[in-house]
Amino acid sequence: MADPLIIKICGIKTFDMLDVAIAAGADMIGFMHFARSPRHVPIELLGELISAARGQVESCVVLVNPDNSSVAEVAALGPDWIQLHGPETPHRVEAIRAEAGVEIMKALPIGTAEDVAQVAGFVDVADRILLDAKPPKGADRPGGLGESFDWSLLKALDPSVPFMLSGGLTPDNVAEALRTVSPFGIDVSSGVERAPGEKDKRLIEAFIRNARAAV
Repeated sequence: MADPLIIKICGIKTFDMLDVAIAAGADMIGFMHFARSPRHVPIELLGELISAARGQVESCVVLVNPDNSSVAEVAALGPDWIQLHGPETPHRVEAIRAEAGVEIMKALPIGTAEDVAQVAGFVDVADRILLDAKPPKGADRPGGLGESFDWSLLKALDPSVPFMLSGGLTPDNVAEALRTVSPFGIDVSSGVERAPGEKDKRLIEAFIRNARAAV
């Protein structure tokens, strides 16, 4: 587990909640740029939020299977990270990383032992690995669904592979997750919301407080 632990609050879409997360001690802020998400931020507002975060906290823009023009448009806004949260192959991740000139986080869905085995193929092509719950069949988006996965699956993961953990984390279970899995960072979105896409100040503060206390 990292010391200090990296905490990412994802799905921020207002300046007020950006300020709340920063004040509560977040290390990274995630902005969704994916139209099907209830946390979607349009490109104009995205640039303003990245600018507001700059110098205070790291910014990360989440994209899902983006084309080259989308990658270039987002990279031009100057985020610290681009997170790829779709079915991108290792080859595609490597190409986006070279093209964007921005550090790349690759989210990988975990639901089976086979999913864990595929993580190794992304270690050298992404700057950071994020392990998330595999969405159920028929889901209309790849993350932010409030679902966790069987953390014991990660016992098969090469212990030398550093990763962040996501998927169904809440203020109530984050300490258990940290004790069980020992990631170097954690990522939360729906677990600090009162409704889909609506962040809650008290939940953000409780999540960060409980996570820090567990390290």
